[in-house]
Amino acid sequence: MIVGTRGSQLALAQTKQVCSELSKITKKAIDINIIKTKGDKITNSQLYNIDSKGLFTKELDIALLDEEVDFTVHSFKDLPTELDEDLEIVAVPKRESPNEVLISDKSWNELKTGSKLGTSSLRREAFCNRYQKDFELKPMRGNIETRIRKVYESDLDATIMAEAGIKRLNLTKYIKQVFSLDYITPPAGQGALAIITRKDSDKKEAISKLNDYTSMQEVFAEKKVLEELGVGCQWPIGSIARMKENQFNIYSILLTKEGNILKEQTEKGSIKNAVELGKKIGRLFEDYV
Repeated sequence: MIVGTRGSQLALAQTKQVCSELSKITKKAIDINIIKTKGDKITNSQLYNIDSKGLFTKELDIALLDEEVDFTVHSFKDLPTELDEDLEIVAVPKRESPNEVLISDKSWNELKTGSKLGTSSLRREAFCNRYQKDFELKPMRGNIETRIRKVYESDLDATIMAEAGIKRLNLTKYIKQVFSLDYITPPAGQGALAIITRKDSDKKEAISKLNDYTSMQEVFAEKKVLEELGVGCQWPIGSIARMKENQFNIYSILLTKEGNILKEQTEKGSIKNAVELGKKIGRLFEDYV
């Protein structure tokens, strides 16, 4: 089998973990094919200012459709809301932490007015404004290691990142603070991986054994909110679904760039109806985007 992946340290770490687990099932080695995406080549722009549909996935999809690779591994949050009709998400392995974290020498409350915070996320900007932090928000792109280095080697005071990637790269020593899921709500799918194959692939059965049902239902519900709205990172939207006391819960919040809450909603029910609960929230949000 051949897997397609982006070439960042995080993408490779995630892919190697998947390959290790899959090799235990198939008893065969898996070759890794590194593919550069459009998103990897753009380093000087805020993501929400460009057409981000398939920014980190399109070239991988093409390799899959052209049968150059048998499956691909993605960070779930990078996926566009709609996949090519000939492709399928076959597995979502058990989800890592979806939380946001602060990278800084100072805690959130110690960061003063005018502190320089690097981010290229409209959602993170909106949450900073929601809490009236009055930071000087600076554009910042790059892989995890690059963004951490910029905090300690430039005039930046802090940045906000996903805990999952930092944990996967064993860089947790740089985490100053972990934000609760309702204080800074993550983007749909954060912390989860998606394994994609062609719908006609004969590898689907083996790969599907890596799927974690709860994790898949969580992230499918979160993505359904965006799918109903037809939006991506151009809107400050946070969504998080979790199982609590044997009940499926999904919470979403829609902000203005200035940090004002346009709409927030929680839905609860059976995990079997997870996607329908996400769809319900998306429809409730439609009047605000």
